[in-house]
Amino acid sequence: MRSLRTRLFAILLLTTGLLWLSATVWIFLSTRAEVERVLDARLMEAARMVNSLIVSPDIMKEEADTDANRLAQSAIKIPLLEHPHYDRQLSCQIWSLDGTLIGKSDSAPETTLAPHAMGFSETVINGETWRVFAVENASLGVRVLVGDNLRIRDRLVNDLVKGLLLPALLIIPLLAVLIWLSVGRGLAPLRKLAGDLAAREASDLHAIEDVGTTREISPVLKSLNGLFARVAGAREREQNFIAFAAHELRTPLAGLKTQAQVALASDDGEIREKALGQIVAGVDRTGKLVRQLLDIASVEATESTKPAGTFNVGDILSGLRTELGGHHRVDVAIDARLFDIKIGMDPDLFRLAARNLLENAINHSPSGATVSCSGEKEAGRLVIAINDTGPGIPDEEMPHVTERFFRGRFKTSVGSGLGLSIVERALDRTGAELELRNRESGGLSARIVLPQGLVQ
Repeated sequence: MRSLRTRLFAILLLTTGLLWLSATVWIFLSTRAEVERVLDARLMEAARMVNSLIVSPDIMKEEADTDANRLAQSAIKIPLLEHPHYDRQLSCQIWSLDGTLIGKSDSAPETTLAPHAMGFSETVINGETWRVFAVENASLGVRVLVGDNLRIRDRLVNDLVKGLLLPALLIIPLLAVLIWLSVGRGLAPLRKLAGDLAAREASDLHAIEDVGTTREISPVLKSLNGLFARVAGAREREQNFIAFAAHELRTPLAGLKTQAQVALASDDGEIREKALGQIVAGVDRTGKLVRQLLDIASVEATESTKPAGTFNVGDILSGLRTELGGHHRVDVAIDARLFDIKIGMDPDLFRLAARNLLENAINHSPSGATVSCSGEKEAGRLVIAINDTGPGIPDEEMPHVTERFFRGRFKTSVGSGLGLSIVERALDRTGAELELRNRESGGLSARIVLPQGLVQ
């Protein structure tokens, strides 16, 4: 069921129908019990009334004959109201204690309604079940039996329930129409929101006004506005990234072209050799810039990462040392304790962050210096520190060093201003943090801080 309106309509109609059915069953059972009590009380009252009118069997017979003659001679006719379903529901018999039938009503059967002397009982006569109340008058030697036919009782209850169900059957279609219209009316804000979004331009990312909206729609608007803000931020970062990247690539490419022209135009071997050396350095710098641009684009394209298994920190750093050591005259020392540490996170993001930190440390350290990698626990966290002996970072530049293409006072010729930005974003994706501290002895300590939950 893909339609929300149809789903709500079905749920409301079903629950309303079940509620109505439950109410009908409850009314049926309670009405039946109440009718039983009322009719039983009527049986008792009728039996006691007949018993109170009895004087003696002989007198009753004489009075009955006299009354019959008087009624036959009377010209006054008493009209009777006809109720075909409930006529003669109450039946009465008067028996002498010796078993002789003294009198009975027209609807009463010929056989005794009940064999007992006092109280209620149920008797089956000719396939019909009777509810009978008996009163015995020992002083007059008679027993009065007043009974109800249970079939007529059931008809009374069933007619009452039918009187309740018939209006319900007529009202349910009207109720279904009203529910359908009400659900449609209630979903009108959603249709309006959908129409507003459909009419928007692709570049329109301003927030939707949350004024006068219902409480159920308000969370949707907040989520949409949050999404618009994130998309707008991503678009702005993308535009800035393209502009900065174009600017940064234009400069080395122009330098390469200039040095190539110098090499082609010069007949001096020394000048040509120097120009070719500049071309090689420029290609290295441009290659590094392109690689870092691809790295940061890859990191930002991933909203979240999941641990891809455990890996050894010392092994990762050792591999990076081998990869970077062939181009520099700087030694990289790795603490032996790092080879005993395993962490559970995305190894590619960790390798990307560690590579950029290690590369920065090597580039900013003087020739013959040593870059040290160590690991220690601090306040329930694991800190992997990469320490160099370079100039460090001035305090006023520290808040800006992770910004894209920021190059501080102590920039190197091969730097692009992207390394620390890549590190920060890669670690954010894994739940780790980047901390930068100037060392008292000189140089910078770049620290990868991992929560204890990532340490195996």
